[in-house]
Amino acid sequence: MRVIVVGAGVLGTMHAWQAVERGHEVVHLEREGEARGASVRNFGLVWVGGRAAGPELDVALRARALWERIGARVPALGFRPNGSLTLARTAAELAVAEAALELPDAGARGYRLLDPGEVRALNPALRGTYLAGLHCARDAAVEPRTAQPALRAALEATGRYAFLPGREVRDLVGGRAVRDDHGQLHEGDLVLLCTGAWLGGLVRELAPDLPVRRVRLQMMQTDPLGERLTTSVADSDSFRYYPAYTGPALDALRAGQPQPPTAEQHRMQLLMVQRRDGGLTLGDTHEYDQPFGFDVVEDPYDHLADVAAGLLGRPLPRVRRRWAGVYAQCTDPALVVHRQQLADTAWLVTGPGGRGMTCAPAIAADTADAAGL
Repeated sequence: MRVIVVGAGVLGTMHAWQAVERGHEVVHLEREGEARGASVRNFGLVWVGGRAAGPELDVALRARALWERIGARVPALGFRPNGSLTLARTAAELAVAEAALELPDAGARGYRLLDPGEVRALNPALRGTYLAGLHCARDAAVEPRTAQPALRAALEATGRYAFLPGREVRDLVGGRAVRDDHGQLHEGDLVLLCTGAWLGGLVRELAPDLPVRRVRLQMMQTDPLGERLTTSVADSDSFRYYPAYTGPALDALRAGQPQPPTAEQHRMQLLMVQRRDGGLTLGDTHEYDQPFGFDVVEDPYDHLADVAAGLLGRPLPRVRRRWAGVYAQCTDPALVVHRQQLADTAWLVTGPGGRGMTCAPAIAADTADAAGL
């Protein structure tokens, strides 16, 4: 079978991977010279711990296993099973962490609660102030800026994959072909549109009432830390953001401990992961109201730096990059992704939100099953 995949972010690339793995030929189109959306602007986190119980956690766990297998075959992906620590600094935050240990699926998530000495034994770079750390052993990381090129190189080595950058798809022709903005027709047996946060143009024509919204976030990256950050790190504002922690303890945290004004205004949490060059990627904010601003705002960066420095017990290295990004998110929080059959042989897959990097391998496998690959 010949499969046409549109969009070279992590979701599109994983759909191409699944098709080639199942013995098919892939033509992969990308409107930019290289993917420039959320897939290269995120943390690279494979974040299992905070996922909602049920289908979302199931997808995340399956994806985590797939990432590990793919990472063993594609070393340039930079897969590492580093786990994560979510640090509690107050009694109310600690209560949420303790409640997480009572979840029926706590073992599947790899949860355990560490005191400060145990936290520092696991991650010696965390010399700051906190009461405890919720360790999730199932979390992992990849290198987002290099993941897609590394995966494409492995696909090209099969001889059954062709990447065509700089091609914006304008038309779906007969459900089995697409026409790009060069006027070239690309024919196949199946078309998979994985266009990320690009929801206009052809996507709007084919699916005008998508139950998907766009979300903007701000992030930054530092110079090398000078020591190893052995786990990914989150502050306890992430308890407010991730659905796994919903319950009475979180309700009490929200009621009794408001976020700092900047964090509340920008719907913030701290996530921090070390890149292979030693620098730290930190974020993030969440903006939902469009039109989005064209610029980045400095106050959230100051907040992130202060929180991270408090957990590290030292000032951050110099910030060398700041950026914003936009991703697509299903408006129904119970849905991991919006998968829509446009024709007998054409599918649109979008809207994983902040779960895209985590869940893409399993999302792609499910699409391949649904499409009969």
